[in-house]
Formats: sequence, C-alpha cells, structure tokens
Amino acid sequence: MPTTVRKRVIRIGPDDNGRAMSLADFDRAIAAPGYLYELGEGAVEVSEIPNLEHGRVVEFLRDLVAIYKHENPGIIDYSSGGSDSKVLIELNESERHPDLSIYCKAPPQLKQPWDLWVPEIVVEVVSESSRKRDYDVKPAEYLAFGVKEYWIIDPVKKILVVNIRVGGRFDVKVLKASQKHQTHILPGLKIDVRKLLRAATGAK
Repeated sequence: MPTTVRKRVIRIGPDDNGRAMSLADFDRAIAAPGYLYELGEGAVEVSEIPNLEHGRVVEFLRDLVAIYKHENPGIIDYSSGGSDSKVLIELNESERHPDLSIYCKAPPQLKQPWDLWVPEIVVEVVSESSRKRDYDVKPAEYLAFGVKEYWIIDPVKKILVVNIRVGGRFDVKVLKASQKHQTHILPGLKIDVRKLLRAATGAK
C-alpha cells in the first residue's frame, strides 16, 4: 500500500516579516488575518491593512475601469486586485498582489493561472510601508513578468508615475495633478490625475 506523505502546515503572521521562504511554500501558507502578505525575493513581507484614503483611491480607479469595461466590451477580460489576483515571479521567488491588475487576454485554461497569466497593467497606491517596494523593487519584477504598464499612484507626492514598457525596459513618465494619462492599451480611457488624487478624501 503506497504511503501518503502529508505536507507540513505552514503558518505565517506579523512576526514572520523577513522570514525566508520559497514561493511554493508561501503559496500554500495559512496567513493570520488582519495583515497583507507578499513574498519579495524569497522573504515574507508583512504590511498592515492600508488606510481608508488608500482604499478610496483604489475604489475610484476600480470603478472607472469597470465602467470602461462595460462600455467597451472585448477589451478587458478581467480586472481585480488584492487577494483576488496575484503575480507570481518564479525567477526571483516573489508573489505580488497589486492594488489593481488589468488583464486584456483570456487566461490559460488552468485552475490557478497566475504564474502564466500576465496583466497588461498593474497599479499600486503608495503607502508609507510600501513606498520603497513600490518604487524600487516592483518595477523590475513587473517588467520581468511581462507587464506593459505599471502605474504608481502617490497621494503624498500628488503624482501618478507611469512605467511604460519599451522593449526590455520601462520608460518613466511622471504626471502631476493637472495632467491626464491616456494609454493605448485601453483606447479612449483618460485618467484625470487630479480626480484620482482627490478620491483619497472622498471627493467626487
């Protein structure tokens, strides 16, 4: 009779920030609630749940994309963020959960397509705990994964930083509140930076 080998249960919590872990183990780890978890270059990264201002900016952009998808069928296949999607970069043992991911192509026919399904656009809203990762670490990871545009929304600096793939690198465009961003990936969609930043206060 064959012997069944049971995998050990892996649990992670706030005290595990910086803990070395493989991508395979992290992907099946049981996480203590109340925190956000990512894996960066083989180390667990634990963050507190972002504040309401952060959430309002994400909500504003998510609603804008949802309206665009409804009015322009056939361009966006799926958009989501947080725990509903993930970016798996096996080369450097990283698992990321962008605030918003926009997929234009249909997914691979797999139950868990995340290591093969590449979003055209990923978005991060900067918080103080994520600032270094969002600016210094994630651009290289998202570029390596094949992302075409990486947007960094910075409510403190009041800018939108757009990383646009050009060959094997990102060109960086910094937009101030008075400017708008248009992307060829989503024809006709205009991102008004002022409205995007004002969303943090709940203003329409």
